[in-house]
Amino acid sequence: MASVEIRNVYKSFGPVEVIHGIDVDIADRELVVLVGPSGCGKSTLLRMIAGLEDITAGEIAIGERVVNRVPAKERNIAMVFQSYALYPHMTVYRNMSFGLRMRKIPKDEQDRRIAWAADILELTDYLKRYPRQLSGGQRQRVAMGRALVREPIAFLFDEPLSNLDAQLRVQMRTEIRELHQRLQTTMIYVTHDQVEAMTLADRIVVMRDGYIEQIGAPAHVYDRPANTFVAGFIGSPQMNLLPGTLGADGGIALEGGVTVRPDGNLPAEPGRAVLYGIRPEDLRLVGEGEGFALTLDVVETTGREIELFGTLGARRLCVLLQARASVRPGETVWVSPDPARAHVFDAETGVRLDAAGPA
Repeated sequence: MASVEIRNVYKSFGPVEVIHGIDVDIADRELVVLVGPSGCGKSTLLRMIAGLEDITAGEIAIGERVVNRVPAKERNIAMVFQSYALYPHMTVYRNMSFGLRMRKIPKDEQDRRIAWAADILELTDYLKRYPRQLSGGQRQRVAMGRALVREPIAFLFDEPLSNLDAQLRVQMRTEIRELHQRLQTTMIYVTHDQVEAMTLADRIVVMRDGYIEQIGAPAHVYDRPANTFVAGFIGSPQMNLLPGTLGADGGIALEGGVTVRPDGNLPAEPGRAVLYGIRPEDLRLVGEGEGFALTLDVVETTGREIELFGTLGARRLCVLLQARASVRPGETVWVSPDPARAHVFDAETGVRLDAAGPA
């Protein structure tokens, strides 16, 4: 087992710098998820940890060893890719044993490791099958098993579930989390799916354009986003971000003649332009005149939840209801935000200003 330390790491492809001085410390046995939109640099960072990409500047240490110039095969880590990368002419057993055979591991030790991994991944009954005879989830398990039998000090996952359908993704997320709890091994997982990040991670690293925007436990990143990018990226449906102006009385004047008063300490700067953030689930329907009026444009029902969409000023507002409600497009409802769950950001920089939101 090993920690991973990323110290002021840069990466350039020719004249183009794509990773800009990143620092992350990943503790031994921790499951850290690198999350961000496509092109943010998360897979490039993972490949540098794996030794598949050179580091332009900075250091990466695995355990106590700096591995900048250590070949990938000597880093004792295992990587699971987006594509299963299985050999179609080999059985499951042969696919899982391939790396062990290349390292000339004795046959009885190969058998022991494969039997152990197959039991964990529920592949024991499939060892004589070929990849074409397996489902997508089973193929991904084989790819994980091939990494598992190496008994590495760390596992790297590069969007391993993106080729699976929605139901299988949910199932495999649970299996990966259970695998981590069982093995107690350091894991670094890359995804663009914020739901995967929230459900899997001990800590989330949110990236954008080669920079780190925020690092923290999933609940902390969700409840106290550092800026408007994190606020909009983490959470589904997205946080409502409404332009407003600070008032002398501690309120915020929004478009449409609505004033809100979030909890927390706001700068004493009347007239300052801000963005008022409130998650859809932190808005509730109230009696007429208790909050502000919202005329509904769209009502979406998922069965478990109802999403209401209306317009406040020039901005679309989403309200997420956990309970059933008899509302239709065109109707006007009254909505009230929870002041303890509100967020305030500087309109120009996007940086969080307030002390509101859960501690």
